[in-house]
Amino acid sequence: MHIVRHRPTPCARTCMNAPVSPAEFRLTPLSLPIEGMTCASCVGRVERALGKVEGVESVSVNLATERAEIKTRGTVDGARLVAAVQSAGYDVPATEIELAVEGMTCASCVGRVEKALRAVAGVSEATVNLATERATIRGSADTSSLIAAVEAAGYSARPIQGASSDADDEAQDRKEAERLALKRDVLLAAVLSAPVFLLEMGSHLVPGAHALIARTIGMQTSWYLQFFLTSLVLLGPGLRFYKKGLPALGRLAPDMNSLVAVGTLAAYAYSLVATFAPALLPAGSVNVYFEAAAVIVTLILLGRFLEAQAKGRTSEAIKRLVGLQAKTARVRRDGAVVEIAIAEVVTGDLIEVRPGERIPVDGVVVDGESYVDESMITGEPVPVLKTSEADVVGGTINQKGALLFRATAVGGATMLSQIIRMVEQAQGSKLPIQALVDKVTMWFVPAVMALAALTFGAWLVFGPSPALTFALVNAVAVLIIACPCAMGLATPTSIMVGTGRGAELGVLFRKGEALQLLRDARVVAVDKTGTLTEGRPALTDLQIEPGFDRDEVLALVAAVESRSEHPIARAIVEAADAKGLSLGLVTSFESETGLGVKARIGDVAVNVGSDRYMGQLGLDVGVFAPAAGRMGDEGKTPLYAAVGGRLAAILAVADPIKATTPAAIAALHGLGLKVAMITGDNRRTAHAIARQLGIDEVVAEVLPDGKVEAIKRLKAQYGRLAFVGDGINDAPALAEADVGLAVGTGTDIAIEAADVVLMSGSLKGVATAIALSRATIGNIRQNLFWAFAYNTALIPVAAGVLYPAFGVLLSPVFAAGAMALSSVFVLGNALRLRGFRAPGDGPSGLTADRMG
Repeated sequence: MHIVRHRPTPCARTCMNAPVSPAEFRLTPLSLPIEGMTCASCVGRVERALGKVEGVESVSVNLATERAEIKTRGTVDGARLVAAVQSAGYDVPATEIELAVEGMTCASCVGRVEKALRAVAGVSEATVNLATERATIRGSADTSSLIAAVEAAGYSARPIQGASSDADDEAQDRKEAERLALKRDVLLAAVLSAPVFLLEMGSHLVPGAHALIARTIGMQTSWYLQFFLTSLVLLGPGLRFYKKGLPALGRLAPDMNSLVAVGTLAAYAYSLVATFAPALLPAGSVNVYFEAAAVIVTLILLGRFLEAQAKGRTSEAIKRLVGLQAKTARVRRDGAVVEIAIAEVVTGDLIEVRPGERIPVDGVVVDGESYVDESMITGEPVPVLKTSEADVVGGTINQKGALLFRATAVGGATMLSQIIRMVEQAQGSKLPIQALVDKVTMWFVPAVMALAALTFGAWLVFGPSPALTFALVNAVAVLIIACPCAMGLATPTSIMVGTGRGAELGVLFRKGEALQLLRDARVVAVDKTGTLTEGRPALTDLQIEPGFDRDEVLALVAAVESRSEHPIARAIVEAADAKGLSLGLVTSFESETGLGVKARIGDVAVNVGSDRYMGQLGLDVGVFAPAAGRMGDEGKTPLYAAVGGRLAAILAVADPIKATTPAAIAALHGLGLKVAMITGDNRRTAHAIARQLGIDEVVAEVLPDGKVEAIKRLKAQYGRLAFVGDGINDAPALAEADVGLAVGTGTDIAIEAADVVLMSGSLKGVATAIALSRATIGNIRQNLFWAFAYNTALIPVAAGVLYPAFGVLLSPVFAAGAMALSSVFVLGNALRLRGFRAPGDGPSGLTADRMG
């Protein structure tokens, strides 16, 4: 729900030159959507309830628009307005708002933005993602209040309107500008820092360098030169750290910028005193650390530049999906064909597509015939034939033919736009594993600053001479090395790359949480019809007696069955149609209840039915006994055909198993999973299919409402369960399962109830989704281990714990380098997920086992 703030307009009294009190000019208009009103009395109740809220000056509720227009004096808590509406028996619908947040640099920033957003009246939930730089807010707060809260926390925000390509282009342009600015500043800082480093640290690289400097320009002049160059670094490329870090420190909400700002300013200020007022320092402690301040800024800028480069690659899946959208469409309007921008296409437009072009929007073919490459949607490489009345999807590629189709979905309603939106939502979500990280990082920076102060005090009191120098160097090293950036990036970058890779493989995670839950699945329960099988009856067997022609017998049987609407009859007719057979005219037709049918086609008598029916006709079906036995084992019911009084054929109709199903079941077993089949079919058929496919458990003869009970029982028996279905009757089961996977070729209701959508319609996508989940969670755990182990190990080293025993101290310069590399390592590790391969897709790339 959006509460829209309008610009106040002069009231009627102003227009009539009546006196107006200054307070009336401060009235703030609000617009509030209301649900549940049915009549004028409802309007009155809502108006009275809102009018009682303190600060509300006037209320006008419109039944037609279902909105309340409210004028308040000053600021009124949105939650109180919502509570007033609810107390009157109505509701204010919650909506989801997305904001692009700029200025976040580490995990502590994420925590502060979330805290600020959750404090806004009317916010029920707020999630911030460092990798995507987005905030998702649910509740009844208005956008302007949310943006103001983000800005008060020290960051900037702007609303995101859907998944439009314009918005994506704008965000991409902004990130590219930021990357180029970082590149420029890194180069400038490096050029200015190099002489400082060489002047101060040259003796470590070249023996006698200090003596040479002393003999030529003199050490004092060297310090002056270092001061000048370092000042340029800090006030130029490094200014960003102070502009963000110091205000955050002032708000008692320090972030990574604060650590860098305090550390480098401490080194710079100490060096400044040593250069221009050395008498203020204790004897033996006069030294400069300009090179530490300059090089730290340079290295951290380098780390951020490399981070920006890697971040750009983490979102490549979204970029590729957006790139699939056509920019223009060739539309028939007013008797002419015009090329217009894709945004101008409306539902119902007739659109022409030439060979080799992308289909611009979703639609239905009106004229023409062509093959269309739909691999970007289904993951299947074989082009699909499109003729009249066939559906086409925007972003897919037309092959050699020309098509004319009518637009049925445009803009954000197209399948590709919905896929992009789905992937973005999954990438922006937080996994349960992130909860602990958030708690730690919220207090991490303040804890590091306290530890740095403790380090400074300990060295100052207990350290060797010059104690002040040791205290300063080690405190700065602690501030610089403690990088919460890696912690903040560990989870979201892996999610971004993992869900993006899933989209490329035809696996869409509608909810990011499914990534973590799928990893622990122990059993996969599948619906049979439409999931394991094609979902429609087909002629699977036709065996002919010697002396008969196969096509002639099929044509005769199909002619007889054309008089029936039974699914079995339709399957036989469709088989004859597929072969282009001509069906004869049926001159008489009679049904033998429970046995079969008899008819005449021309002067030929045809009987089709069961073995008992053939027995009544005096025909021995024993010759087909082996075939009948095999069909029975496969769960099929055989039918027999007699032509001209002679036994002619045995045939069977069944819902055929999808060609990809056996490999998919094998892949699931290869992942160590149990596979259960839940079906309404009879037990014999269900067990026959289970034997064919190697399914571990069968739950047969289940009514739609019984699927939920079956899933509860399987969960209790095996543990975490994933359910795969495609029909309307599968929706409750998909919702009951720990993770619901909907076959993308199924119904909208099933897809809406699922956590994961398999676009290809193949069960192979289940194994891919589970393997990808394991790979992604394994990758996240590697990242988190590195981020926490890095800080756990190196902060004590930076504080100087190794000095008493080994005489080892960590230079602030090396601390800065290590800090920069930690984030780059995490991002690089997450990018390995781009090489993930689905189980059975060959030895190259990464699999769940190799990732985790």
